[in-house]
Amino acid sequence: MSFRERVRSGELLVGTWVKTPSPMVCEVLGQTPLDLLCLDAEHSPFDRGDIDACLAMTRAAQMPTLVRVPSAVHEHTLNALDCGATGVVIPHVTSAEMAESVAKAAHFGAGGRGYAGSTRAAGYTAKPMAKHLADSAAESTVIAQIEDLEALEAIEAIAAVESVDCLFIGRIDLTVAMGADSPADHKVVAAVEHICTVGKEAGRAVGMFVGDIDEVPRWIDAGASLFLLSSDHGFMLQGAKQLAEKVKGR
Repeated sequence: MSFRERVRSGELLVGTWVKTPSPMVCEVLGQTPLDLLCLDAEHSPFDRGDIDACLAMTRAAQMPTLVRVPSAVHEHTLNALDCGATGVVIPHVTSAEMAESVAKAAHFGAGGRGYAGSTRAAGYTAKPMAKHLADSAAESTVIAQIEDLEALEAIEAIAAVESVDCLFIGRIDLTVAMGADSPADHKVVAAVEHICTVGKEAGRAVGMFVGDIDEVPRWIDAGASLFLLSSDHGFMLQGAKQLAEKVKGR
């Protein structure tokens, strides 16, 4: 089963954000039992070369890897997928029309992703065109991030877009957009619950980040199945803190 099929089936998947544009960090995380990684090119300084080098490492480790692209500009999606990303997370998707557009940009066809046989994804010309087209259609995963008031208003229409594989809830941005002080605010939680309900009714997978791991069972029960939790930065901070406390706290 391809990663895209696993997402669409609602299989429970757990991954983490990669905030450091380092092939070595990706190589290390590629050896873990996580289901996926996501390179955060929206909020961390990944340039085109960084994405290329990091994806080379995760592909060698056979670790499914998404790229959260800087924006919905189609060139970002093209670059990530040509470099070998398993899929893309598109920030700030606010309408069904936008969802259809970003999904189209991730797939080959009229008006869609531009073709090149010289990319890593195409085996540097070693993969026949028909094979590359078929693999891309089967594997390229499109995740629409829901994090704006406009998206909440259009969530039923966005969830109905068949070419979108998963709705990813940007709870922190929703918190800011709703004028709340905390992602635990009741109106933010209600919005997240609503997105989960709509996604489940539409047969669309739902993913999210939560800061408190203890919340995960609640959101699984609500219908979420893809979780991007913590990050390489978080692992370093947590590990260093635990080390210092264990030694100095004796």
